Amino acid sequence: MQSEMENSTTKDHAELSEEFNRDEERVNWHDETLWWIRQKRDKIVHQLPEWEQLREAASQIKLNVLSDLHNYLQQFEANAIANGVHVHWAADAAEHNQLVHQLLTNAGVTQMVKSKSMLTEECGLNDYLAEHGIEVIDSDLGERIVQLAGEAPSHIVLPCIHKKKEEIGDLFHKYLGTPSNMADPQMLTEAAREHLREIFLTRRAALTGVNFAVAETGEFVVCTNEGNADMGAHLADIHIASMGIEKLIPERKHLGVFLRLLTRSATGQPITTYSSHFKKPRSGVPIHIILVDNGRTVQLGREDFRNSLKCIRCGACMNTCPVYRRSGGHSYHTAVAGPIGSILAPNLDMKKYADLPFASTLCGSCSNVCPVKIDIHEQLYKWRQVIVKAGYAPAGKTAGMQVMSKTLSSPTAYHIAGKAGRWVLKHAPFAVNNKLNPWYKQRDMPEPPSESFGEWYKKNGGKKNEQ
Repeated sequence: MQSEMENSTTKDHAELSEEFNRDEERVNWHDETLWWIRQKRDKIVHQLPEWEQLREAASQIKLNVLSDLHNYLQQFEANAIANGVHVHWAADAAEHNQLVHQLLTNAGVTQMVKSKSMLTEECGLNDYLAEHGIEVIDSDLGERIVQLAGEAPSHIVLPCIHKKKEEIGDLFHKYLGTPSNMADPQMLTEAAREHLREIFLTRRAALTGVNFAVAETGEFVVCTNEGNADMGAHLADIHIASMGIEKLIPERKHLGVFLRLLTRSATGQPITTYSSHFKKPRSGVPIHIILVDNGRTVQLGREDFRNSLKCIRCGACMNTCPVYRRSGGHSYHTAVAGPIGSILAPNLDMKKYADLPFASTLCGSCSNVCPVKIDIHEQLYKWRQVIVKAGYAPAGKTAGMQVMSKTLSSPTAYHIAGKAGRWVLKHAPFAVNNKLNPWYKQRDMPEPPSESFGEWYKKNGGKKNEQ
């Protein structure tokens, strides 16, 4: 995974998406699969007359949490400790990784099983532990597949959505000893179950993510479709849970709102197959929960971007985004891809991720499907302004926008530019239709019109008005 991630961080979204687009068949398949999931989402949410009321309720609950996050965190900590859970705080990714390593070292553990956790992907935990001699096996099937491939997840809910069953069969043949050229999904799933069963039975430590944490009770909830988080946590001698501090909700009754929204938005299911509550540790099996900031309080202080912390990681914005569907998750070179990732990543490193807010059509489809009503496309637009003002936009793009600004603000310059553009397209199209023009890479420039709209209107519109 390390080499793949290092390669992606040396290129921007445009370069990485161009690599993905070299395989046109894969791009079309990726696009159609994600749109099919989006359609499943639409079908099931239209069965709930109260869907919009649920979205509004969830949005307001999260807004309440963010407006009083300090006190809710303290309430959760106090109740969790009263339940017998060990609570730790991590200011950033490095501190989180060090805490996990220390807990494993204290327990004498060199092998750990992990369920899906985008926070640990954000923190680079797997690579960190590997460098310190601790083996981590991802137990979510999709995550295990990309782990075997040496890749990062390309989607927060569907980690290996970019891989075809034949490629997965080749990976299982190489690493799990399955027959060659076997691509039957049922047989591949059975092979994975047999492989992971041995992992669950032999690993003494398990790490899970956290979907929701309840301040009122000090418990946390983990949602999976495979039950792998339960298998890991219930069979291990120590359970570590990594949680972003924004995952809080005030009261247990609020879970009913979010559990109805989460999987309908993510995969078109009525509810997650397993919604597991962890409150009190079993005798002799400690539970450690690590509350991680890693830039979240900075985002909380950014008024224009605060709402992004409402995110419940359903992936609906990815499934609907025309750019994500046709560029692939790895083109975003960050743990959380797609529209929501393009808002979160610049908060962590504005210079490194300055390209991501521009990887959008600003069509607003992401905001329309967001179950907690995050104004995603508006935040992407605002990030563009922040990035340009901070001087992190490419020099060529900045210069081009300055020229366009002056041209569009002057009627004379605008009309001259229009005439010049039509002349070039007609008499010297090679000046535009060439590899130096990114627009031309995927399409031909249009035939030049014989006149501008202004010229046409002056000849025709004015006469009609006079009549």
